[in-house]
Amino acid sequence: MAKEVSGLIKLQIRGGAANPAPPVGPALGAKGVNIMEFCKQFNARTQEKPGKILPCVITVFSDKSFDFVIKTPPAAVQLMEAAKLKKGSPESNKIKVGSVTWDQVKTIAEDKMPDLNCFTVNSAMKMVAGTARSMGLNVKGAPPWGK
Repeated sequence: MAKEVSGLIKLQIRGGAANPAPPVGPALGAKGVNIMEFCKQFNARTQEKPGKILPCVITVFSDKSFDFVIKTPPAAVQLMEAAKLKKGSPESNKIKVGSVTWDQVKTIAEDKMPDLNCFTVNSAMKMVAGTARSMGLNVKGAPPWGK
């Protein structure tokens, strides 16, 4: 028989750097999860991606056991790495702070495909390009699918 789910916790943690300090400790402690066990498992699974921000969805069961899914880094973080920026624009409609190419958008979209709610790479590219525009980034060139 399946275990009963008592809660979900969504966190963004740097790869290989989970520790009991806030925000991880208090979020897990409130649900009664073994914090050190989670930190050990998370760090073991993410040691090939050190320092990257990774969203994590933790499912907590009624017997205080847990299971977690690690997702791909957010599109905004990947776009900032591609454009070599520290942060996005404070006024994205007026101030443009950088640019990315459609090739970079395509690689980010292909990486994010499992976490996005779209079926084609072109639609994923449109979503990533929209994120870029909302951050104050220009997307150089013509879109590969035409106008």
